[in-house]
Amino acid sequence: MTRKVVAAGPLAWTVRPRAVAVAAGAALLLVLVAAINIGLGSSYIAVPDVLETLFGGGTAREQGIIFDLRLPRTLTGILVGAALGLSGALFQSLARNPLASPDVLGITWGAGAATVAVIVLGGYRGQVSGAVSALGVPLAGLLGGIVAGVLLYALSWRRGIDGYRMVLIGIGLSAIGYNTVYWLLTVGDVNDAARAVTWIVGSLSETSWDAVGPVLLALAVLVPIALVCGHTIGGLQFGDETARGLGIRVDAARGTLLLLGAALAAVATSAAGPITFVALATPQIALRLTRSAQPPLVGSMVLGALLTVSADLVTRLLLPELPVGVLTAILGAPYLIFLFVRSRREARA
Repeated sequence: MTRKVVAAGPLAWTVRPRAVAVAAGAALLLVLVAAINIGLGSSYIAVPDVLETLFGGGTAREQGIIFDLRLPRTLTGILVGAALGLSGALFQSLARNPLASPDVLGITWGAGAATVAVIVLGGYRGQVSGAVSALGVPLAGLLGGIVAGVLLYALSWRRGIDGYRMVLIGIGLSAIGYNTVYWLLTVGDVNDAARAVTWIVGSLSETSWDAVGPVLLALAVLVPIALVCGHTIGGLQFGDETARGLGIRVDAARGTLLLLGAALAAVATSAAGPITFVALATPQIALRLTRSAQPPLVGSMVLGALLTVSADLVTRLLLPELPVGVLTAILGAPYLIFLFVRSRREARA
């Protein structure tokens, strides 16, 4: 297929028809899966009726059920999955390592530790109230993820970023965040700790329009910036000297992309808890489907949304009490082992 170059001022992107076809196909499948997910419930609504209602039709009863009760859950899943997919694609492209995802690098657990600290030490709906209560948890998650990203960059940088060293340091940061979360659970109030435990398994069941607003606003800002800044990824793949020769400010570009990836993962985690595997797997799935040199950003974003909503649909159909984060973790464990084994073989070769 013929590639096309799209330019906007000083920026230019190469558009690959295969990548566009994969993203479009995944988007159509996402619409279907999302419609099925919205239709499920005590009162089943068929897919055509769901789509008709979403586009302004349907009865008053269907509009009430869909817009007031069911749409926030699926919409949160789409936004969270898209953020995780895009975050994973940024990290894996920067590190040139399929293991480099926010789950493995400690970003998710950094956001989780900050969020649990607010829930357990500050009181989610206790001492903190009103607008501060609604914004406290998302803001804490965002700040925690960004702090973890800054630490990751600072500790990994040694005259440049080496992907293998970044992964090792990220695993250490992840362990610190993981243990901090469980230490906070032991020192907090029992009721607050119970709320935190419900959150850290990664679930979409308790989401409402209150959760949709902050994550939608954050992604409206972060996604366009990430897609614009992402045009430097192709140049960074050739090494620092070549990238500098192409006019790329290597350290600034790499630091900006890393912070954007951390912020995207933190926003997703603060909205629904740590939903693992999505950021790890979807960039590699998109990479293989598009046959590109690095994970495509838009394709990873759409596939991340599709995987998250599909996992939520499976849990609702088969195991309604199982949080979606548990299912993705179960699926991700063998995939992570496979990546470790393959990376070790490649390192030996």
